This record gives sequence, C-alpha cells and structure tokens, in this order.
Amino acid sequence: MLFARHTMFNHPYRYLFILLLSFYAFLNTVLCEVYFYFKIDVSWYVALLAILGLTFLTWEGNRLAEPFFQKKVLITEYRLRSFIFFFITGNMIALVSAAAIIVSFGVFFYNYSWNQLIIPLKLNFIYAVLINLFFHLLNTIFYFFNENRRRSAEAEELRHINSQAQIQLIKNQINPHFLFNNLNVLSGMVIRDNPQANKFIEEFSKVYRYLLNNQHKELIELWSELEFVHPYIFLLKKRFEDALQVQIDIPDRYKSRYIVPASLQMLIENAIKHNVVSRHRPLIITIHVDNDDALIVVNNLQPRTITEPSTRIGLENIRKRYELISGRSVIVRKNTRTFEVALPLLILNQDHHENNHRGR
Repeated sequence: MLFARHTMFNHPYRYLFILLLSFYAFLNTVLCEVYFYFKIDVSWYVALLAILGLTFLTWEGNRLAEPFFQKKVLITEYRLRSFIFFFITGNMIALVSAAAIIVSFGVFFYNYSWNQLIIPLKLNFIYAVLINLFFHLLNTIFYFFNENRRRSAEAEELRHINSQAQIQLIKNQINPHFLFNNLNVLSGMVIRDNPQANKFIEEFSKVYRYLLNNQHKELIELWSELEFVHPYIFLLKKRFEDALQVQIDIPDRYKSRYIVPASLQMLIENAIKHNVVSRHRPLIITIHVDNDDALIVVNNLQPRTITEPSTRIGLENIRKRYELISGRSVIVRKNTRTFEVALPLLILNQDHHENNHRGR
C-alpha cells in the first residue's frame, strides 16, 4: 500500500537510488552543456552537490509528508484527490528546497547577485518539478503493484480459508461422534415410541440442510444463523438435557446484520468440547449483543482434564475469515471464570466498502 510500512519513499535502498539518480542527472547536464549555454560559472562538484541536495531534500520531504495523506488515500472517493494533493505538496517541497539550495550556494560560495541567481533558480525549479513528478509516478506504480499483489494474496488466503471451512463443515456433516450420539438418542425415542421422535428428526434435518446450503457463502444474515442454531441446540439438549443451558437474547434490530456462517455452531461445539458438561456442573452458554454491536458468546469455564482431539482450526478459521472478508477482528477474552468470544456484527455494504479500501 502507498502508506504502509513498505512504501517507495521508505524503501531501504532509497539513499542509493538518490545517489545514482543525482549522478545521472548531473551527467545529463554536462553532456547537454547546460552550464555553457546558460553561462553558469560553477565548479562541477558544486553543481553535483546542488543536484544531490535537491534530489535528497525532495525525496525526504515527500517521505516526511506522506503520513499526513494516509487515511484519505484508503477511501475510494478520496484516493485521486489525495494523490493530487500529495503531488502538489511534493512540488512545494521541491521548489522550496531548490530555492534554499541555489540561494545558499550562490550567496555563500560565489557571492552572486540576485540577477545572477535568476537563471540557476529557473533551471533548478524545472528540475525540482520534473524530479518530483518522476518520484510520484514511480510511487503510484509502486502503490498499484503492491495493491494488486496484496489483493491477490488476500484472495488466495481467503480461498484457502474457505476451503478449510468447507472441509470443517463437511467433517461436521459426517462427524461420526455427532451422528452416533444423535442417532442413539433417536433410536431410544423410537424404541419408546416417543412422539418427540419426529420433532428430533425434523430438527436434525434442519441442521444438515443449513450446512449444505450455506457452506460456500462468505457471510450469512444473523436471523438465518439463529434459525440454524435453534435446532442445533435442540439436538444438544436431547443429548445433555439440563447439563447444557444455552441462553440467547438478541434484539430484532440486530438480526439483519451479517456473520460468518456456522460460527455460532463452531463456538458452541468448542465450548462443549473443552468443558465439563454434567448435571452437577452444567455448562451455561449465553449469546447476546454488547454495546459495541458485537455478538458475544460466553460460557462458564470448567475445563476438562482430557479433551477431545481438536483440529485447532475452528476459532482460528473464524478469525481469519472475519479479517479477510471485513477487516474486523474477532475478540477473545478469557479469565478464571469465563471464556468469551466477540463476533463483529457486519453491515454488508459498509464493511465490504471499508475492507476494499483499507490498508492491511
């Protein structure tokens, strides 16, 4: 990005580039016999030093001015304006630098009168504007090259993360423990001729229908996720009964916001996987919205001594998908009593707009 750590003006080899460019510019003035045609009586090393100083000050001035344009260039409607203002600022820096160098050299080295300084000032003003234009053209090319490379890297990482998510969802669909546990419950109901058997089958099918229909989506509306979570909780309650308590309190105004598909299911599953769930020590999971418009999933912390094998990609998967899709972070808070995860509730157009023009 233009204003990230690795910008053209902050390039680690910038001083070598300034030195080489100054020598190149000086050789051109010598080959074109600029000093002869304009009758400028100056030593070659003074001319070289003046060009080197002007090139250095123009570059460094742009580098120091660059952060002031940082926020504006990240937003589409301000990007062109920021490039133009940055270029104009660079020109002002270059012209002031040229004036300071020529006046200093002319007065202190050669005792030139103001009339004698006019031609050198004009020539150096032209060089200052041209060298600043050259710098900004390079900087723009550098910016778009890095932007394209960043977008390609993000797209590749997002494809990788989505592939992981799809694999995880497929694993959830065919997880033998999940199927085994629920089929045991179902078989017990059927054997007892329990009228809830049909209800269990319906809720069981809703869970898998949701997973199949939404595994390829990047985001899903919260109301749709909740429609999936309720039957998922129903299945878990049939297995754990009073040992598991899930409390959901979400105002209707937040249900049109977006989250990563199956993120609530993954967080509930992780809580069950890593904590004791028993009638004497019930696992309590609460889901609500905080003052920062984040979806909070919190459970009481009662770690198992022996946990189920974990792929460790569930929560990390959610984190990376949020960051790549919206640029927002998933916050995890843990203390001796609770484990809490905050999922940003996204406004689709706004968050996608911010992500498309942020500097990552």
